[in-house]
Amino acid sequence: MRDTHSYRLHVNGSGYAVEAAGNTALLHILRNDLELNSPKYGCGLGECGACTVLIDGVAARSCVLPLRLAEGREIVTLEGLGTPQALHPVQQAFIEAEAAQCGYCTNGMILTIAALLQRQPDPDDATIRNELRYNLCRCGTHIEILRAARLAADRLRDAGARS
Repeated sequence: MRDTHSYRLHVNGSGYAVEAAGNTALLHILRNDLELNSPKYGCGLGECGACTVLIDGVAARSCVLPLRLAEGREIVTLEGLGTPQALHPVQQAFIEAEAAQCGYCTNGMILTIAALLQRQPDPDDATIRNELRYNLCRCGTHIEILRAARLAADRLRDAGARS
């Protein structure tokens, strides 16, 4: 028998109460209970990046993050990063750079780059590659992904200069 408790989550700007065991992977709650489809189940070991979400602005692997550690934290999935009417600059850059093939890694790539650009607005290529080293893409769109990251960084930097 699982020891379930009620947990309060703050996801994409909304509050949720969920009943589950504290060691339940956050990924399962996001996908099954909250019906958010952007974080994907990939390896289940926190090594491929498909399940990436932002926790208080930091990229985290939701497949290995227990629900109890996510309570009270600000969780953002790809659905909450931007809107269809106002995409986040990283989302827009991925479209323009044609950086998605099958789309399975896209969630993790976009959120990882968004977190990087939040804390380091002007990363060089080596920094971008290093940040993405644990996000796996099997389609081979690495060049386009790097192009999208640089494009988003340029746009965010330019927008900041205009502010």
